[in-house]
Amino acid sequence: MRYIIYARKSTEEDDRQVLSIEAQMHELKEFAAKEKLEIVASFQEAKTAKEPGRMKFAEMLAILESGKADGIISWHPDRLARNSVDGGKTIHFVDRGLIKSLKFPTFWFEPTPQGLFMLNIAFGQSKYFVDNLRENVKRGLRQKIRNGVWPGWAPVGYTNNPKTRGIDIDPEKSPKVVKMFELYATGAYTLHSLANWCKENGLAGNLGKPLVIANIQKNLQNIFYLGLMKWKGEIFEGQHEPLISKKLFDKCQEVMAKRGKVQEVRKHNFAFLGLLKCASCGCSITGERQKGHDYYRCTKKKGLCQEKHYLREEALTEQIKSFLQKISLSSQDTEKVLAALDSEQDKAREDAQAQVRILKEQLVQVEAKLQKLLDVYLADALSTEEYAAKKQSLLSQKVALAEKITDFEQKGVSWLEPARELVKSLNQAANLVRTDNLSELPTFLKNIGSNHILRNRQFVFEPKIEYKLVAERSEANQNRLKFPTWCAG
Repeated sequence: MRYIIYARKSTEEDDRQVLSIEAQMHELKEFAAKEKLEIVASFQEAKTAKEPGRMKFAEMLAILESGKADGIISWHPDRLARNSVDGGKTIHFVDRGLIKSLKFPTFWFEPTPQGLFMLNIAFGQSKYFVDNLRENVKRGLRQKIRNGVWPGWAPVGYTNNPKTRGIDIDPEKSPKVVKMFELYATGAYTLHSLANWCKENGLAGNLGKPLVIANIQKNLQNIFYLGLMKWKGEIFEGQHEPLISKKLFDKCQEVMAKRGKVQEVRKHNFAFLGLLKCASCGCSITGERQKGHDYYRCTKKKGLCQEKHYLREEALTEQIKSFLQKISLSSQDTEKVLAALDSEQDKAREDAQAQVRILKEQLVQVEAKLQKLLDVYLADALSTEEYAAKKQSLLSQKVALAEKITDFEQKGVSWLEPARELVKSLNQAANLVRTDNLSELPTFLKNIGSNHILRNRQFVFEPKIEYKLVAERSEANQNRLKFPTWCAG
């Protein structure tokens, strides 16, 4: 009788196997020699038997079906099958007489009704072991995620700690990941240009593979960087340290939503393309070159539009710079405002302490709502989808409040630094009024406001409240600028 030796292990990692393929082959050859069995072929496979589809196993069955072999030698029935399909095929081959003998050093088998019954039990036990292990693993993963520990591979910027089984910040990659978010938030970088930036700056995935556009988009949308985790459609709080602020994350989502999925490649670079929307129909404003000049008009993709057509780029630039002139601060005024901010340190610190108390009260209220939401869900008053959506909203509020509290407690006067940056940006506006590099203007405009539209050939947008106040103060108090209370808001 001719036999085929079949050896299998579930993984390519030697340290995770009790008996390696090499050890199996050695034991099976010794067993065959001792029993004086003729070996016509041997197969080795490093693949799980939980699911059907093993290539070597299929080749072995093909040889048996062709009549070139009569039996199989393997270490144990669980090496042949741990799923009902492969187990059924093996028994069916025995029923058809294609397998006349099965030899195992650790298991007895004869092609009799009793032998087939015992083989069925062995395959059933193997499948039960796999099914039970799967459920135990799932239960462990669920408990791990409830404890705030990510149960999978860490995203780029983090590393898996094999000792603690937790997630640590990657000291080398994390600053580059933060920078990637910051660059995208400016609106000046596309996913394609970010992929090139990652390549130039040596930012690759945790397996060393380059970050392609799909990877970067997925990372920019991953709430893991906020300290949250999404598992099976539900949001959980993580124990890992956040890499970015919620404000920065939200800004990236806003940029991604506005930009859309399709990035058109154009022969001519229009400075304000992607910035404006039509006031009447909401369509994007596109650029067009006519007789050596750049013009902007509505795309009219939604049908007829009442807006007047074609605004020349020079006229649009003049309108934008006119607004920048209103909010800009000279270097002298900038120094006065920064000095006034410094003099307000003590009062700001007292205000910060009062603000922290308010924020902590709000945080307690959100935590109470989360607990109440869980109670309602457990009482079957909410569907899983409704619970997940409401929980995500509350956790988002909790993260935002926690960030504000941390800012106040660590910095003491968390608004002062952003206020200083704001004042410096207003000084930058003065420089932009004089610049000939128009590509700098859209980035600045996106940072200071939103909802940029074109109405009756007039550029209109909604500035942040602090910039509105600056415009008013700059016009009324150019010669006697005092401490700007709007900064504290």
